[in-house]
Amino acid sequence: MAIREIRLSGDEILRKTAREVEKVDDRIKELLQDMLETMHKYNGVGLAGPQVGILKRVIVIDLYDGNKPLLLVNPKIVKAKGEQEVEEGCLSFPNQYAKLIRPKEVTVEALDRSGKKIVIKAKDLLAQALSHEIDHLNGVLFVDNMIPGTLEYVDSKDDEEL
Repeated sequence: MAIREIRLSGDEILRKTAREVEKVDDRIKELLQDMLETMHKYNGVGLAGPQVGILKRVIVIDLYDGNKPLLLVNPKIVKAKGEQEVEEGCLSFPNQYAKLIRPKEVTVEALDRSGKKIVIKAKDLLAQALSHEIDHLNGVLFVDNMIPGTLEYVDSKDDEEL
């Protein structure tokens, strides 16, 4: 397993649409594991294939809430309900945060890491994370949907002094 390089804002791959995964094979399983390790190393909540330079429809999410991380292949939102105003950041946009309107609840269909079809009903933070990562698969970044005027840059040096 390996830590992958995270592509940063301005990298054209972040704007490309990821391709469906035809078959969940050992390479895809290894990619998912690498993505999970990379996300954990950088204290992220989610990571999508394009963020590590791979144009495949794969995402990983960990809310650090005691539940197992989600490793999803070909996820798609099939139902969305309600809305919530949230603050978001992104590993591809270090130290940047903005407010967005995201669905309050989503239903997502995907394949798990063994290739089995699963359905996830999510709300609140998990619905937000799924929406954010699935947007990445379509070349959509959180700054594209932010509420105008809410983007903030947080200097990480300030965090270290606290």
